[in-house]
Amino acid sequence: MAELTYESTSRTAKAAGLTLHYHEAAPAGRTAGAPVVIMLHGGGPGASAWSNFGRNLPVLAEHFRTLLVDQPCFGRSDKPELDKDYFSFSADAVAALMDELGIDRAHFIGNSLGGGTAVRMALNHPDKVGKLLLMGPGGISVNLFAPDPTEGIKRLLEFNTAPEPTREQLRGFLSVMAYDQSVVTDELVEERWASATDPDTRLGSARMGASFADPAWAEDTMLWREAHRITQPVLLTWGREDRVNPLDGALVALKTIPDARLHVFPHCGHWAQTERADEFNRLAVDFFSH
Repeated sequence: MAELTYESTSRTAKAAGLTLHYHEAAPAGRTAGAPVVIMLHGGGPGASAWSNFGRNLPVLAEHFRTLLVDQPCFGRSDKPELDKDYFSFSADAVAALMDELGIDRAHFIGNSLGGGTAVRMALNHPDKVGKLLLMGPGGISVNLFAPDPTEGIKRLLEFNTAPEPTREQLRGFLSVMAYDQSVVTDELVEERWASATDPDTRLGSARMGASFADPAWAEDTMLWREAHRITQPVLLTWGREDRVNPLDGALVALKTIPDARLHVFPHCGHWAQTERADEFNRLAVDFFSH
């Protein structure tokens, strides 16, 4: 397979009245017939599909037609004002993208914010969803023992609400995301800083955040209340040292989702796909292949 770069995999499509940006790769000669996996990234300053999953794409694309989608308000996708809670809005956009691309059904990988969108996909568009692999997902997790807001959420709010955010604030947030601090390189900080301070990115972040602050939609983000309705097989994955969505948040989901199993990565934070990339990739390939 030729090297998969940001540029070589970059695509755009119109869906649900939005321009959505995504990356796509597939096994050589099997684009039409390969199973589809859609990967939905987490939130945070400068987050995008490529920043979350670019390193995982080459492995998954050996087995599946793999799409990394910039969710609405992130990356190079449109930054609209939302007319419903974020999880529902993004899920509807992804469902429309699937229709536009002729994809009837897909497996989903969702990290953090993207985990909430993936769950809402399963609830609102069940016929489009095969299996769910969720990493420290938002909405479906309930912190039974850890305090709210968590350390990671506090750092996120500090950056997003600062009139003039700083590189130090960004590094502080990224450091909470990872257990292995060698992951938080100067290059990563600069890459995320360039994106996070872009005016268009800041607008998207503000609009996404406003949807979670709207009391009219608060109940729609409490996905754990609907977990019993998820009929798809679910693999919950968590970093044992996750300081954004701590491990105790898995317990309610594990108890209430009818077909759920849990895999815990030791010495790992909120970025299992990066910190435990080989193990994560093996899990995903095995889960979606059987």
